[in-house]
Amino acid sequence: MGTSHVVALIMAAGYSRRYGAADKRQERLADGRTLLATTVARTEQAFTQVRVAIREEDDAFQLGLTKSTPLIRLRQAHRGLGASLAEAVAALDLDPFLQETKAVAVLLADMPRLHPKTLRALQQSITHDTICRPCYRGQPGHPVLFGRDFWSALTRISGEAGAQSLLRQYVSHYRTYDVEDAGVVLDIDTPAALAAL
Repeated sequence: MGTSHVVALIMAAGYSRRYGAADKRQERLADGRTLLATTVARTEQAFTQVRVAIREEDDAFQLGLTKSTPLIRLRQAHRGLGASLAEAVAALDLDPFLQETKAVAVLLADMPRLHPKTLRALQQSITHDTICRPCYRGQPGHPVLFGRDFWSALTRISGEAGAQSLLRQYVSHYRTYDVEDAGVVLDIDTPAALAAL
């Protein structure tokens, strides 16, 4: 499968309560870009189609995004990651530019060290009827890729656990992909983790 047949969905609508009062999506890295903008830039190096899911009320400029960044504005973000993911995938399914898309790669907004080479390799391993996830030294990471056969199920999930229930429900379709990229398990949950970058 060509990489143009996989859309990257960056989930950036969470409230990051573990991070504290600040909005970690707006935190600046050493090069001056925001955490979210850095994740988006890394993703755009590997995917021809990218969508960023943010809250309905978010200011995209404050988040460090450009006017050309394709956004999905979510009304259900306050209900948790599951509801956000369901709403975002429903929007993807209706997107006229994505009708030939065979899979979605679900990325988190706070993973600025993902390597584009890893992201491209994952796209080559996904099919319309599989779910694929990278593993770094036995630890499962992100993104999680869902073939289009599972998009309908994704639109029905809810709660804070995201798509974990689907991984258990469709275990026979689930594949792991071993990588030597620590970026797949490095997410920024605390100010200390950001400082460590």
